[in-house]
Amino acid sequence: MNMSDIINQKITAALAPTQFEVINESHLHAGHMDTSSNNTHFRLIIVAQKFEGLRALQRHKMVYGILSEEMPATIHALALDLKSPSETNEGA
Repeated sequence: MNMSDIINQKITAALAPTQFEVINESHLHAGHMDTSSNNTHFRLIIVAQKFEGLRALQRHKMVYGILSEEMPATIHALALDLKSPSETNEGA
């Protein structure tokens, strides 16, 4: 299983997101650190009810906790776009 699949599995199980996208941005960091595995830099776009009422820092900590086994050993960088349904068109 590649890192995108692992991220997908863990986030889906923990947050049951209504929208979720894993974007591998490792190719944008060629020559930076060891990018030979091509699975080191990711952007996650997540909409989940579990984010409702939480501040950005609390949401980030939640995601980092879910992926704690992969960070920082395997995942070098993680960009996060985290919203609750009420902050999107879903909540309108």
